[in-house]
Amino acid sequence: MDTLETRELRYFAAVAEELHFGRAAERLGMAQPPLSRAIQQLERRLGVSLLERNRRGVSLTVAGEVLLQEGRAALDATTAAARRTRRAGGADRRGGPHNRLVLAVKAAAFHELLQKLLDTYAAEPDAVEIEVLPSGTCEQEEMLRDGRADVALMHAPFNSLAGFDSEELLTEGQVAILPVGHPLAAHETLSMADVGNIPGLPLARWPRHGSYPPGPGPEVHDQTQLAQLIALGRTVAVIPESARAWLWAEHTAVPLTDAPPVVTHIAWPAHSRSRALAGLVRTATRL
Repeated sequence: MDTLETRELRYFAAVAEELHFGRAAERLGMAQPPLSRAIQQLERRLGVSLLERNRRGVSLTVAGEVLLQEGRAALDATTAAARRTRRAGGADRRGGPHNRLVLAVKAAAFHELLQKLLDTYAAEPDAVEIEVLPSGTCEQEEMLRDGRADVALMHAPFNSLAGFDSEELLTEGQVAILPVGHPLAAHETLSMADVGNIPGLPLARWPRHGSYPPGPGPEVHDQTQLAQLIALGRTVAVIPESARAWLWAEHTAVPLTDAPPVVTHIAWPAHSRSRALAGLVRTATRL
């Protein structure tokens, strides 16, 4: 049989991520014996070993690694389908159908572009309500995949556009954000090498796919934390030119001569057939 049940995928994903049947059973809110039997039945149906079991514990086979990757995508897709269906079938306060789109944007996104997009789209005759959902630096991709958002403004090379349809909206350079009194703040331009080798002022580290890159800089969780750490002389950041909008008086922005350009895209799930979404994308590309 070539079909899999959502329940089976959830069970296997829990075991594969925990690599421990007891912890996986606790996470799923069930007893361990039926979980073990369910995984064994899944292996028999597929005709492959998904897990290596020995005295040292549990590890994934090559087949198990494939199922974990594919299963996560499938579970995300079912979650996304439920969320978008519920949103499409929602009702407004008067009891009638209420169509809306959820737009995920980075918290420090290009405000001028976003405001122009929202205002222009709102003037369209078939416009629907747009709910703006601010997110962390790289969360837009996850929000699109799991259905929390219908469309997103994403920024290459920071966001991955794999699996989405997209249109390019804006290309811009990057700047280094320094404490206002730092000697390098007086320079007209800097290079990436200059910024990466400032004594006592390491580059801030943002999470990428659930983990932080190696380095001595502080782990940054949001824009407010980053702004405060720069103002205190604890870190330096490289960000798109448009993010100057959130700078404090204690910050200085210096253009970078060799930083890769940042490209803003409007992105959406490739399978979407929403007329409201198509209208928003048409408006965005006209801008």
